[in-house]
Amino acid sequence: MADIRVAFWNLENLFDTAASPIATDLEFTPAEGWTDAVMQAKIQNLAEIIKLLHGGAGPDLFGVCEIENFAVAQLLLAAIGRPDLKIAHRDSPDLRGIDTCLFYSNKVFKTPPQSAIRNHILHLRYPTRDIFEVELELKDSPAKLLALVNHWPSRRQGRFETEPLRMATAERCGRIVDDYLKFSLTEFLALPDEPATKQIIANRWNRNVLVMGDFNDEPFDRSILDYLQATKDLDVLEEDLKFPAGHNKPVAAAYLGKKAFLFNPMWPLAARSDEGTHYFSGDSQGLPPTHTFNVLDQFLISRGLFYGLQKLRLDPARVEIFNAPPIASGAKKRPKKFDRATKKGYSDHFPIQCRLEIL
Repeated sequence: MADIRVAFWNLENLFDTAASPIATDLEFTPAEGWTDAVMQAKIQNLAEIIKLLHGGAGPDLFGVCEIENFAVAQLLLAAIGRPDLKIAHRDSPDLRGIDTCLFYSNKVFKTPPQSAIRNHILHLRYPTRDIFEVELELKDSPAKLLALVNHWPSRRQGRFETEPLRMATAERCGRIVDDYLKFSLTEFLALPDEPATKQIIANRWNRNVLVMGDFNDEPFDRSILDYLQATKDLDVLEEDLKFPAGHNKPVAAAYLGKKAFLFNPMWPLAARSDEGTHYFSGDSQGLPPTHTFNVLDQFLISRGLFYGLQKLRLDPARVEIFNAPPIASGAKKRPKKFDRATKKGYSDHFPIQCRLEIL
């Protein structure tokens, strides 16, 4: 089996044309120039780029954010023209009415049951965008993969003013990862101290987790480093679970307190001049423009996925930002936003892509 081709993209305001009774999307209505023709043009433009990903093969697993609903996802899928791609989606109560979503190939993955598809809503005095969770099983391999698609709170009201909101979301995402990789106190205490238990605990600890999304923070920001606990350093991944001599379970306090760190392969991309996933030219607080590229869109992986301990492995060297023509504009290769007047352009973010090696 070939590698699994993975991508993520913030589609930037892919709304339908109807005003929602609960969402504040009044900017995206025919009265404001967001007509069916304009929406269809944007969808066709986005599909053009999606079909160029991974050397023209397109993704087998594709996370997106800023898509309004399942119906819009269906329109995008029709424009992509891949019968094997299927949609995993749950409506969220976000005030702007934009969701996260995951497309997956049924040639690679089994259809996940509804119980394997969840959206986690964080309430920050108001419901915000969901953390979308899908547990996938491969068709021709015993491997499983937990995919978490994220779109964290915006920097619109100021980077530092809104940072606590992203920290709170990071904690929630980290809790989901932790629960997937570790047994709860009740579950742990119920496990018998016998040889089979040692492998059961180790298997859970080394599960495959792929976190992707637009985090609205960079790899070195506190939300990613300190709250989600995703790092560029391997020290925190190298140390395995410790089992006391003569026992098949770790010490309870040590096990329950152990942190499920993630590895962040985006650091080398964040260090490159004039390169990133999103270009920021000013500040919402009226400060002088900064003209900076930011790596806001990222892949983060669990220990098991980094080392290939459960039939899947992500090679950090194969993570990249897709900024090839025609998506980039100018010599600096900046994202070409969609313009509803000319019907040209794509998104204010570049897609990111990587490959999962099937072992």
